[in-house]
Amino acid sequence: MKILVTGGAGYVGSTLAPLLLASGHQVRVLDRLAFGGDPLLGIWSHPEFEFVRGDIRDLTTVREALKGCNAVVHLAAVVGDPACARNPEQASATNLDASLALIEASRQAGIERFIFASTCSNYGKMKDSSQYVDENSELSPVSLYAETKVAVEKALLASHDGSGWCPTPLRFATVYGVSPRMRFDLTVNEFTMELITNKQLKVFGEQFWRPYVHVFDAARGIRLVLESPKKSVAGCVFNVGATDQNFQKQQLIELIRPYAPDAVVEYVHKNEDPRDYRVCFEKISSQLGYKTTRTVAQGIGEVARLVGENVIGNFGDARYRN
Repeated sequence: MKILVTGGAGYVGSTLAPLLLASGHQVRVLDRLAFGGDPLLGIWSHPEFEFVRGDIRDLTTVREALKGCNAVVHLAAVVGDPACARNPEQASATNLDASLALIEASRQAGIERFIFASTCSNYGKMKDSSQYVDENSELSPVSLYAETKVAVEKALLASHDGSGWCPTPLRFATVYGVSPRMRFDLTVNEFTMELITNKQLKVFGEQFWRPYVHVFDAARGIRLVLESPKKSVAGCVFNVGATDQNFQKQQLIELIRPYAPDAVVEYVHKNEDPRDYRVCFEKISSQLGYKTTRTVAQGIGEVARLVGENVIGNFGDARYRN
């Protein structure tokens, strides 16, 4: 396939693009390079790689980028609750308006497959914390970020009309691990870096649940859906992760402890958290045969090595945060 990856220089995209190229696909990345282009250097000279610099809010650029492609992986977004809360106008214009325009432009361009990167944050807070939520559970977005994701999901699913158009939203667990576009504002990566470098950390709401997935496994999930028969994925929503990789924040701390035994952790107990969810990932496993290859414990180890060897240097640099 010839695949347009929006946001391909980002945390997930810079892991996905080389994976798709290695699988024999052609890849065109559309990205405005808000955090720089270094993550693309490893694939820049690949004969099947193309790059278009631009913003997905620019419909003219989007239409040019779609030409000749037959699949879209839509990753570009203002990512995360804090970034969206800081600039809600830009977040809405990018995450919602531009996404809806991209869906329509893709259909007009004859795109066959469209994968949308959504989030398990859509589940919000579980009504029963002893149970797991799945793709059929009620969505309760509690942030602008999740609200835009839910809205695009609904529009994308409504566009599935039984024709050759194959839309698939993927709800990703919280991502972690080392990527060409590294981030240290994601829970596992941040906790590991802070405990090793600063020897102290303040944790809010240590008892609340989140699911986690390694960035490489997130990319593998996208590739799997792209390469699956249309009848298996068209108009379907899949959670992407592993059911045994749901953790409370205090459990993450215990996994990091061996790498920073002298670090001081202060727990700030909260009785309420707008997001508290354990997620079941059985659907993508049973229907598509998806299995993750890396655990949170392994991800902590690789981030700890990255930090311990001082490979990056200035961990506080703004380009490592959204």
